[in-house]
Amino acid sequence: MLNSRVTTLRRSAGVFARMLFWLPVGFFSLLLIYNTLPYFSFSGEFDFIRERSFLFESRFYKTCFYVHILAGAICIGAALIQFSKYVLKKSTMIHRISGRVYVFVVLCLGAPTGVYMSFFAKGSFWERSLFLFMALSWFITTWYGLAAILKRNILAHKIWMIRSYAMAMTAVTFRIYHIVFYLLDWDHLENYELSLWISVVGNMLVAEYIIYRKSKTYLKSFSI
Repeated sequence: MLNSRVTTLRRSAGVFARMLFWLPVGFFSLLLIYNTLPYFSFSGEFDFIRERSFLFESRFYKTCFYVHILAGAICIGAALIQFSKYVLKKSTMIHRISGRVYVFVVLCLGAPTGVYMSFFAKGSFWERSLFLFMALSWFITTWYGLAAILKRNILAHKIWMIRSYAMAMTAVTFRIYHIVFYLLDWDHLENYELSLWISVVGNMLVAEYIIYRKSKTYLKSFSI
């Protein structure tokens, strides 16, 4: 009787913890997608575009920018479906379709344009290098996730896609940190650089922690 109660409490705590994690993730993901839409008015009045007006004189850079932000919005939306246990249980077809969309958009659109744009990113050499690292990591982790599922290695697929999603979510976490530091009255450039580094390193650490926890759970199933 006591064991069953403990098990029920653990399950309830697990559900609550997942809600605490996924509710803000879902909210800020959808907010990012919503805030991306105005850019497709193709107006030059946005701060980001005004700061880089000389870059937007290049048709290639301009095209890469719009492709990149569209790819990011699609990937973040598709990833929310990918990591939904409800969707996975109710419809594997939706999971597969959204997964194919995610992989195609990352490998063919999001990551390649990210690599190109990293050479023109704001900040020092180190910030540009970090953007390049993000784009390459996003491509590589997604590629390994695809290779794993083609080999029917579901565990490896999950691990690599968690890492891929962590890179995609830097677009969301960066803005959260940026708002927090702005409210703390940090200097704009320091805010930008610190938000960028914390979002990338922080997302990677969170991804590895989630992988570690899930791996422990997986290994326990063989120890009974």
